[in-house]
Amino acid sequence: MEPKGFIHDMLDVKLLILYVMARVVYPVDLQKLYELAYQDDRFSYFDLAQAVPQMVASGHLEETEGDRYVITQKGREAGEVTEDAVAYAVAQRAQAAVERFNREVRRSSYVKTEVSKRESGDFSVRLSLTDEVSELLNMELMAPNQKQAMRLANAFSQKAEAIYRAIMDKLLINQADDA
Repeated sequence: MEPKGFIHDMLDVKLLILYVMARVVYPVDLQKLYELAYQDDRFSYFDLAQAVPQMVASGHLEETEGDRYVITQKGREAGEVTEDAVAYAVAQRAQAAVERFNREVRRSSYVKTEVSKRESGDFSVRLSLTDEVSELLNMELMAPNQKQAMRLANAFSQKAEAIYRAIMDKLLINQADDA
């Protein structure tokens, strides 16, 4: 009886890695690659840890600084030729995982927070939201302690767009009558 699942041998592991890496917009480390590629119960971290160095040696992947990996042109070409070999269900789940990852990384590049201690002993929380063109919002808040400063920074990171919309709504609500 043939084992269930897409992964049967090291070639299947490498095909899945190429499929994922061709869609990832940003360099990824082994752990993130595993999380994105783990779409089949027969896929293991040990398979990944064995396959990636082989793929670097063969020129399909390239290691960048920080132990992160990107796909090479050779890997991209091989992936295009072989992507149909990845099981449809596995490919769909991997595609969804990669899209979520790309969105999260892109969003995190637009939302910035910084906490610093002031001379007076309280904390400054700098918050900013940008888009591809310019800075949309830049503000600094004071927090009496580091715990509250971190809570402010985390809340802004999670809700930056809603906070920006709320500020714009509050500032412009009476202005609509004047326009």
